[in-house]
Amino acid sequence: MNHDLDWSVIGQALPFLWQGMGLSLALLLVSLIGGMALGIGLALMRLSANRVVAGFATGYVTIFRSIPLVLAIFWFYLLVPLVLEAIRGSYTPIGPLYSAFIAYVAFEAAYFCEVIRAGILSVRPGQSAAALALGMTRTQTMRYIVLPQALRAMTPLILTKAIIIFQDTSLVYVISVSDFLGAATKIGQRDSRLIELYLFAGAVYFVMCLVASKLVERWTARKALA
Repeated sequence: MNHDLDWSVIGQALPFLWQGMGLSLALLLVSLIGGMALGIGLALMRLSANRVVAGFATGYVTIFRSIPLVLAIFWFYLLVPLVLEAIRGSYTPIGPLYSAFIAYVAFEAAYFCEVIRAGILSVRPGQSAAALALGMTRTQTMRYIVLPQALRAMTPLILTKAIIIFQDTSLVYVISVSDFLGAATKIGQRDSRLIELYLFAGAVYFVMCLVASKLVERWTARKALA
């Protein structure tokens, strides 16, 4: 490998890197929306008075919070087609991209569940009692009174988690998905310029995550003063 740095390769690689960044951001967005939606459902299940329902949610959260994300990616990449085969009777590969989306949503939901559950428990019980006394159902109370306050209180943690998810999107390389880092790796290997591409990718991740962290800190400080 030629160790004389040649930064011109970055300009040539930008179209491919941009496509990879688009995939990384799409994975982040799907993980946030899907993980939040599933996490809310799991949080409500964990708070359920039904032991079976609460036990199922607890087991789900415990499993996914006890394994590394890369293992979850492999699980869904290898197991989902087998499950579909058992249901449909024929092998149905879903491909590495859809496997990655499913794995990230399922994995992040376990963490969002605990964040949202903590937010729900932080809402004073008196507010729920007052809503029920006014004639609202438990579902209406949770939807209009408790959940909005819980999500508002947990917003800083959710935004911080989003930054972590963005960093973790780089793990999809293990199933050959060309996210930003994956694209940088493939171009670097093709052109024998891994050092330049990895340095550039690291700089991009650093700048984006630093800016996002500062924005979250500023937003949190403003909310605290409001």
